[in-house]
Amino acid sequence: MLDIFGDCAKWDDYVQRHPAATVYHLSAWGRAVSASMGHKCYYITIEDQGEICALVPLIHVSSMLFGKSLISVAFATNGGPLFDNAAALELLDAECRILSEKLDVDYLECRNMDVVHQDWPRKKDMYSSFRKNLSADNDVNMKEIPRKQRAMVRKAIKFDLRAVVDPLPNRLFSMYSESVRNLGSPVFPKKLFYCLKQEYGENCEILTVETPEGKPVSSVMTFYFRDEVVPYYGGGTKEARGLAANDFMYWSLMAHAVSQRGCRIFDFGRSKNDSGAFSFKKNWGFEPKALHYEFLLKAGGELPDINPLNPKYQMMIKIWKKLPLPIANIVGPFISKSLG
Repeated sequence: MLDIFGDCAKWDDYVQRHPAATVYHLSAWGRAVSASMGHKCYYITIEDQGEICALVPLIHVSSMLFGKSLISVAFATNGGPLFDNAAALELLDAECRILSEKLDVDYLECRNMDVVHQDWPRKKDMYSSFRKNLSADNDVNMKEIPRKQRAMVRKAIKFDLRAVVDPLPNRLFSMYSESVRNLGSPVFPKKLFYCLKQEYGENCEILTVETPEGKPVSSVMTFYFRDEVVPYYGGGTKEARGLAANDFMYWSLMAHAVSQRGCRIFDFGRSKNDSGAFSFKKNWGFEPKALHYEFLLKAGGELPDINPLNPKYQMMIKIWKKLPLPIANIVGPFISKSLG
């Protein structure tokens, strides 16, 4: 079991080399989540002759509201097991079963891009990921944006908006917290954003869009991993829609990632199927690909259904949308840290 607050060089080196790895597999993610929300992390490795041949990052989320779980990896869109071969995966799964029983969790969840366990229950038709190859020429990237969406970007450019890189997540958190409150979701603790920035260092950037007067209207926290750019937490003000600021923000990020960071893949993250975010990403020319979230269930257990589409959460969502923002920002982290 890896101590993620100790020497993680072997872990991170394996992640960097594995073709199926994501930015969320890095030990930095677990440290940020643990330091900001108090969850215990169990980072399991299988070794062959002293070299890692399989690993899985697990975050233990225990909640009176939503039960107990081990998630690979919590508060992220991906992070399932990485392995060299079937034998290594089998050993890794055995360790996962032992830990699940020891901690008496309701389920262990692996958030995979592709199917890993053919015989594990999985959520179907719920989430899709959006990834696209980028050209080294930003003129080509602009032309590949579908016409209607490209018109929104050009509209924003006419407003003389500018994109700047913020050193700290203060402005981002202000806009992000308002955006999620308006959607009826509890905000994550502000400390999470600071911890992520600290842990990922130069591979975590906060791009903020300003008006010509310097007023921030949208912002996004982005991660860089190998040749990928991964925008993750984003939000905007009420003015952002009229200014097409979010469109300008993602275009500016794309252009910046290509010209300044040499990125060749834009990972637009996951969205719930048939949601507004799902349509927005399709309008950018990204094709959805189903995600495969697999579960190791406690005996007699059922697949969890912790998502805003669940009818039993609808009343809470309606109430949350009406909360004053200062109250939502105080209460929200106590709920969000239990969601995983």
